[in-house]
Amino acid sequence: MADEAAKLDDALRRQVDTVRRLKQEKASPEEVAEQVAKLLELKAQLGTDEGKHKFVLKTPKGTRDYNPKQMAIREKVFDIIISTFKRHGAEVIDTPVFELKETLTGKYGEDSKLIYDLKDQGGELLSLRYDLTVPFARYLAMNKITNIKRYHIAKVYRRDNPAMTRGRYREFYQCDFDIAGQFDPMIPDAECLKIVHEILSGLQIGDFLIKVNDRRILDGMFAVCGVPDSKFRIICSTVDKLDKATWEDVKSEMVGEKGLSPEAADRIGEYVRLHGGLGLIEQLLQDTKLSQNKLAREGLGDMKLLFEYLTLFGIADKVSGGGILTQAWLDHLLCLVMGFPSCPADLL
Repeated sequence: MADEAAKLDDALRRQVDTVRRLKQEKASPEEVAEQVAKLLELKAQLGTDEGKHKFVLKTPKGTRDYNPKQMAIREKVFDIIISTFKRHGAEVIDTPVFELKETLTGKYGEDSKLIYDLKDQGGELLSLRYDLTVPFARYLAMNKITNIKRYHIAKVYRRDNPAMTRGRYREFYQCDFDIAGQFDPMIPDAECLKIVHEILSGLQIGDFLIKVNDRRILDGMFAVCGVPDSKFRIICSTVDKLDKATWEDVKSEMVGEKGLSPEAADRIGEYVRLHGGLGLIEQLLQDTKLSQNKLAREGLGDMKLLFEYLTLFGIADKVSGGGILTQAWLDHLLCLVMGFPSCPADLL
């Protein structure tokens, strides 16, 4: 009996997700009405009498359990990752699973709506950590640390809607490695990429390609494409969806929802689909518009230096400079949120 109730409850939840999805996709009224009717039928089968409702053991939406076999695999992966970090001289830190809300507010652009807010009984406004980067920035500033090589593997929390974004979880692990301090240009960045290469090779996952970018190239590209400074964050957030959506969908959102001119969107499109290594960098350095922008020119110069170091490390063929925009606004997040004089190399 309990098993039947559990199946019915699961079917009801899936039908609720279906109706919600159809409404968000602006499906035809007939299709929505048909699915709503099915939903009402399931509710009727389940019954409205609270006393008859059977309690069903389940995990919250967007979370999952891990059995011993899965945990054994996770531990093996973590061992390979952590041993690589330690081999490069990194230390581990830990931070609270929740932070003061004001610490996280305004640090994630449009994604701030995905932060879980709590309210402490003592009166403090708190939020579950959205990532490990902002807590690390807070840790450095609070302890007046100017030089550290650190790693942190821990759970983070986001109010994603798993029914709308398949494969996404509300609770999941992030793995961060950061080098904070003053160093010669691109040396920490090259070491981070060397570490990524060692980890992926150690995991024996097959062939892979590491994508890199530079915030200054992004700033310069937006400038020459005619994106207003006030729209940088929202346009960047939209273009970052290129790994999950087509360029046509991304352009439609930039123009229709974010108010960017079609001409500026088309100019962005000429750049964001470029991929390549040192050859792409040299090509962009010859771009008549991009090369005239000081920030873009500096960013491309450092990227060229980075690939020279990667060549010395013997991993340049495993690194690509595309897409130019992917997650670029996070590149120098620590500087943006805490006002640090120099940015740590960051492996997210």
